[in-house]
Amino acid sequence: MTTASTHSACTRNDRPVLVSVHNLKKHFDLGRQQCVYAVNGVSFDIHEGETLGLVGESGCGKSTTGRSVLGLYDPTEGYVTFRGQDIHQVKGHARRKLLRDMQMIFQDPYASLNPRASVFDLIAEPLDIHGLYRDPREKAQRVGMLLEEVGLNASFARRYPHEFSGGQRQRIGIARALALEPAFIVADEPISALDVSIQAQIVQLLQRLQRERKLTFLFIAHDLSMVQYVSDRVGVMYMGYMAELADSHELYHNPLHPYTQALLSAIPVPDPQIQRQRTGQVLHGELPSPLAPTTGCAFKSRCPKAMTVCQSEAPVWREHTPGHFAACHALDADGSHP
Repeated sequence: MTTASTHSACTRNDRPVLVSVHNLKKHFDLGRQQCVYAVNGVSFDIHEGETLGLVGESGCGKSTTGRSVLGLYDPTEGYVTFRGQDIHQVKGHARRKLLRDMQMIFQDPYASLNPRASVFDLIAEPLDIHGLYRDPREKAQRVGMLLEEVGLNASFARRYPHEFSGGQRQRIGIARALALEPAFIVADEPISALDVSIQAQIVQLLQRLQRERKLTFLFIAHDLSMVQYVSDRVGVMYMGYMAELADSHELYHNPLHPYTQALLSAIPVPDPQIQRQRTGQVLHGELPSPLAPTTGCAFKSRCPKAMTVCQSEAPVWREHTPGHFAACHALDADGSHP
C-alpha cells in the first residue's frame, strides 16, 4: 500500500473540500537508530459538512493521523491544508487563528480533563486564550450555554470532573471543543471508553451538533459498525497505510481490499441463526514491525491473496470504481480498476 501520485478528491462529492491531506508521513525517532513508522504516506480529502470515518486495528496510525491533521504533530513528510492553507507553514497569529477552527474530542474523558480545574475553568480556558468575551458575565453565559447545548445543566459549571460519570465527562469535553465555534473536529475514538448504553447517546449528540452547527468531522474508531452508522465515507488504515476508502454504504457492501473484507467479516450479526452460518476470514501470519520500513505491501504477511509481486512492490492507490479507492495488487491483477 502506498500513496498514489493520482491524489484527487476521493469522492464525487460536490461540496467544497475543507481539509486535504497530501502524502502524510509521520515517523517518531526513538534514538539509537530506531524509528517508529507510524504513518506512511496517507492522502484523503474531507468535504464541508461530512463525516469521514477512519478505522483499523490498534497501532495502525489512526490517532497519529488525526493529531497530524490538527497540527499537534509536525509531519515528517507531506502536508495538510485547511481551507487551502498549509497549516504547518502558517506561523504566529495567523496560525492561531487558523487552528482555532480545528478542535479535538479526546478518547479518554477521565484523562483529558484536568481534575484540579472546575468545569467552568475547563470550558472557559479556550475563551480566555483567544479573548472571546467582553466581560466575566458574558463568559459565564457562554459557558452555561455550552453546557446546556451538550445536555448538561448550567449549574454544573462549578463542579469538578470527578463528580461526573464517564458520559457526562465526555459531554464536558465536547462542550470545551465547541467553545471556539470550530468548523472541523477530530473525534479520536470518542466513545470507546464509555459504556455501550452511553455510546449511542454521545453519537446522537455529535450528529445533532453537526446538523445544527454545520460541523465537519474526522471520526476515528475501531468499532466498524458504529463508523458505518455515523460516517458518510470510510477510510481503512493498516500499519500506517491507507488500504481502502469509499462511501460508507459502498465500503460495507462491496469491500475490495482483503484486509477490509476480513475486518467486516468479524462484525457480529444480531440474528443468531445467520451468525452461526457465517464463515469469518481469519488472518494468519505475523504483523510487520512498525520499527522497520516496509518492503512491498504492508499486508503481505497476512493476506490470503498475496502474490510474488507483493513481496517487493508496494501496490498503487487507485480508483477502482467512482469514488472507491484501494491499494492492492490482487485487484490490479483481476482488472478491477478503470
